Amino acid sequence: MTARVLHKVFVYGTLKRGEPNHHWFAKSPEGHHQFLYRGHTKEKFPLIIATDYNVPFLLYAPGKGHRVQGEVYEVDDAVLKNLDILEDHPSFYRREEFEVERDDGREPKSDRVWIYSIREFRKELLNKPCLESYSDQGSHGLRYVESDESSIGDLL
Repeated sequence: MTARVLHKVFVYGTLKRGEPNHHWFAKSPEGHHQFLYRGHTKEKFPLIIATDYNVPFLLYAPGKGHRVQGEVYEVDDAVLKNLDILEDHPSFYRREEFEVERDDGREPKSDRVWIYSIREFRKELLNKPCLESYSDQGSHGLRYVESDESSIGDLL
């Protein structure tokens, strides 16, 4: 029997518990996913809401924005593959490893985890309000609109 390969993934937007795309963790019946802890990025990044569909994006601009809050999950290859499909990795989002610190104070205090971010974007997007934490129900009033229409062209 082959050992299952497990990965840690940090989610900050619609994949968090209670958010519109959380169900993507369970899309693969044979897949494994488990919530591990709440945390925040060690580095600051701009987390913005953009496009006509009010999609939360983490822009790859280290040092700008906030230390983004989110959730860390343990997933297997099947679930990671589904998340890559949702995020259109590597064409739209890019999945890369970054350091995330735990909010609960337990050891280890930080982990290197996969995070989906946008590398190519219009620089004026950095002028949008940056969030520390995303919720579809947030005071920003920008409810997420589910659609397959959003593309990298919306950000370039």
